[in-house]
Amino acid sequence: MLRSMYSGISGMKAFQTKLDVVGNNIANVNTSGYKKSVISFKDMMSQTMTGSQAPVANAMGNPIRGGINPSQVGLGTTVGSIDTVHTQGNRQTTNRPLDLALEGDGMFVLAEGNGTAITGSNIDETIASISFTRAGNFYLDSQGYIVNSSGKYLMGETTSVSTADYIRIQIPGDAKSFSVGKDGSVNYVDSTGTAQIAGYIKLAKFSNPGGLEKIGGSEYQLTSNAGLTDSTGAVVQAISTLYPAGQNGAAQIVAGALEMSNVDLSEEFTEMITAQRAFQANTRIITTSDEILQELVNLKR
Repeated sequence: MLRSMYSGISGMKAFQTKLDVVGNNIANVNTSGYKKSVISFKDMMSQTMTGSQAPVANAMGNPIRGGINPSQVGLGTTVGSIDTVHTQGNRQTTNRPLDLALEGDGMFVLAEGNGTAITGSNIDETIASISFTRAGNFYLDSQGYIVNSSGKYLMGETTSVSTADYIRIQIPGDAKSFSVGKDGSVNYVDSTGTAQIAGYIKLAKFSNPGGLEKIGGSEYQLTSNAGLTDSTGAVVQAISTLYPAGQNGAAQIVAGALEMSNVDLSEEFTEMITAQRAFQANTRIITTSDEILQELVNLKR
């Protein structure tokens, strides 16, 4: 069988995957906090027809024949990587107090417990399922805790400095009003009219946010290649310290707004057309190869 036929098949499979990636980006064009994906390809192993040869010289060191380059035939393409692009999305004003947009680097920290209290300095996978998100549409549950749309708790601390003493942020039920500041402070007015602070929303930062793994619901989970950093900038493998909003390069929090998807529709449509034409070109390779094989079969007539 012709190598070109299998090369065409590999190209069709690769561009089918590209269309899947582009389609998912377009589907999430209005998803809060969504980060688009991009795909890259790499060539597959090449078959060597003739190897390379070094220049040949006689006993006196005089050249007799020059070197020869290798001759290779490629065997197709495959997906090289599918990367998440963590650029800033546009900000959409909602005027809702628990819609929080991040301006800069960092992610909100979410936790879902397993029955053990989610508090103290031991916040890790042994007591809670930790995830991260840029989607800032939060709500209050029946007990006054700030949660996301899946019911996971938004994590913070009791002070504006980083102390590694994490809490679920709770607004008392008798609070007259509440607001969130740029520094992540959750302020409320109690029943006596006195201003109080329920806690400070803290952020996680990553040296390689592209290493995070998407788990759905606009959330990410930590991997060994994400580069979670502590307050000193050192890479750690579990949450030790979180960043106060607006400090040490962490994002500021903008209340009453949401960060929208960073998907550019014009770019995605262009990529879709490119993938479609490339897919058609690879199908033409298979058609042409089939015609050649048909001519070989007809030689017997």
